[in-house]
Amino acid sequence: MATVLDEVPLVSMAEQANDPQGFAQKFGQSFRRFGFAMVADHGVPQELIDRAWAKTKEFFALSEEEKRQYHIPGGGGARGLTPFKTEIAKGATHVDLKEFWHIGRELAKGHRFEAQMAPNIWPHAPEGFKETFLELFQALDDAGDRLLSAIALYLGLEPHWFDRAVKDGNSVLRLLHYPPVAADAPEVRAGAHEDINLITLLLGAEEAGLELLDKDGRWLPVKPPEGAMVVNVGDMLQRLTNHYLPSTTHRVVNPPVERRGTPRYSMPFFLHPAPDFLIETLPSTITDENPNRYPTPITAHDYLFERLVEIGLIKK
Repeated sequence: MATVLDEVPLVSMAEQANDPQGFAQKFGQSFRRFGFAMVADHGVPQELIDRAWAKTKEFFALSEEEKRQYHIPGGGGARGLTPFKTEIAKGATHVDLKEFWHIGRELAKGHRFEAQMAPNIWPHAPEGFKETFLELFQALDDAGDRLLSAIALYLGLEPHWFDRAVKDGNSVLRLLHYPPVAADAPEVRAGAHEDINLITLLLGAEEAGLELLDKDGRWLPVKPPEGAMVVNVGDMLQRLTNHYLPSTTHRVVNPPVERRGTPRYSMPFFLHPAPDFLIETLPSTITDENPNRYPTPITAHDYLFERLVEIGLIKK
């Protein structure tokens, strides 16, 4: 079976400091061809990642009753717990076999985005949960900024073009738990979907299952090497670039029967622009062969709301 590494070279962010343009070309070409990239030397400390995995497992091992007190009905899953079998991929017939926890950006009281970005919820246990995930959120935010700078260079923009877009952005760190599944489970752990945001940074899951749909219709398993992360294009970036950078369809399949008794954990960081950022097609991506697919701009907040309704996290 083909793996992504058979097709896509691993790119190292360590090259970015000395050769920003060279790194931008390698990273951008991977995005252009596959809609995703494998990134090593991303700068997120391994000790922090290990601590975050441990806290994630401790939290999801709590009783259902204890976890449920952190679920906010009608909150659209923006913060705290989204219980098992809540989210469904757009157009899917089965709900996803997962539960997850959302952490967002900490805003000062009275911040101008207070109405659009809910305050974080912090569980009483495990100890050190808040400190660990605020630290991880910041580390992933910083890595995301560097990757966006490379994307800007690849698109012929100045390297800080995205800074204004993502300042105080509505990014979300998701802690995912896929419980063990029955041997005859008909559903997949997460149905085929695209991400809503600009880019997603995914720290490697211990259990396999993530697959991306290539242009030729093949599903390619994604298993980053130890210490690397997967980064993929989200729909907002696809829209901004008039589909020059494609948003990759991906899914999480059930494991082989012998591994179905094993839970799976994952930590994607969904990097979003600020709520008031206007997603307007970049002029450089509009050509005679690729006319503007989105003549009407939309704010990131309105776009996010539309999509959350589609996947069942917000009920209209």
